[in-house]
Amino acid sequence: MLYVDNVPLQGKKVLLRVDFNVPITNGEIQDDSRIRAAIPTLKYITDQGGKLILCSHMGKPKGKFNQELSLKPVAFRLQELLNREVAMATDCIGDEVKSMLEDLQPGSILLLENLRFHPGETDNDPEFSRQLAELAEIYVNDAFGVVHRAHASVEGVTKHMETVTAGFLIKQEMDYLQKALKTPEHPYVLISGGAKVSSKLGILNNMIDKVDRIIIGGGMANTFRKAQGYGIGTSKTEDDLIEDARAIMEKAKNNNISFYLPVDYLTGADMQANQPNGVFPYQNVAEEDMILDTGPATHTLFSEVLKNAKTVVWNGPMGAFENPTFSQGSVGLAQTVANLEATTIVGGGDTDSLLHNCGIADQIDFISTGGGSFLEFLEGKELPGLKALEQ
Repeated sequence: MLYVDNVPLQGKKVLLRVDFNVPITNGEIQDDSRIRAAIPTLKYITDQGGKLILCSHMGKPKGKFNQELSLKPVAFRLQELLNREVAMATDCIGDEVKSMLEDLQPGSILLLENLRFHPGETDNDPEFSRQLAELAEIYVNDAFGVVHRAHASVEGVTKHMETVTAGFLIKQEMDYLQKALKTPEHPYVLISGGAKVSSKLGILNNMIDKVDRIIIGGGMANTFRKAQGYGIGTSKTEDDLIEDARAIMEKAKNNNISFYLPVDYLTGADMQANQPNGVFPYQNVAEEDMILDTGPATHTLFSEVLKNAKTVVWNGPMGAFENPTFSQGSVGLAQTVANLEATTIVGGGDTDSLLHNCGIADQIDFISTGGGSFLEFLEGKELPGLKALEQ
């Protein structure tokens, strides 16, 4: 894979695919971490005298213009962060964009409007891809969060350009994630949480022969406990995956992989409850109770499992952490992971939010900017955006 610092940029028009799909409420950006993550690549291109053309999607406008999903607030935020002008186009292709490019000087920046205002973006339409490619001489992808999508600005555009490279954010993602798959230090612990086994099944099957220990938490742990024959009250479960859960536990046993599930729970009436019903061992969950968090004994167990770890990969919270009543297990685990003397890699939007809410994100070695991309990479799947860069 070619990286942006491997090619001359002076005076060249550079199309940089970024992931500026940030949360916006009433025109105000709520979290600009994705914008900040792209700045090293962005600055490098402009410092090298490249004529920078930024392109990104925002939300799901389904191929139609939607003022609420305009990238204009991003242009304003970029100007604040860079303390310099960022020009904004009203479209991402067409005559107006071409006219603005004629005035683009080395080191200057033009942000294109939301790619997904055109159906050709998500359809990976060859003509839309060609029109994007016409805008520049060099293509750089630094949007790891979308490399699992075969979209025009991710995959299609590369077929129409001679020079195709990756940015520094993708380089960082590749460095950490490839190490996690191929050359990790041991003991190696995989932590998998969140609501569903179905979204993590591929990771568990792909990683089970690479790790030494597996910790399962969150709603997905319910399916594993039910597979063992224990009651889970009114808790969410995936009954159609009970056999898969049994197969994973059997595979872990056969591979001498230590496999850990919560040993006690905080339960409540529902996810909006203001107070828990109590703490109960996993064998004693009442039929009318919902499992909403891990208990203190589980925190002690998981902390012990992690104590001497050298590599930790974590995706998914331990419970309904959005409700402060049921956040203790997730927050406690986050603090434990943050204090480890290990390479710590975290991915997924909920886990990312948890770490930022706890104020300990900077204590994690690497937080992936990809949600689906992170999961699919760890599943061992071929990602269209990365394959396009390798070719």
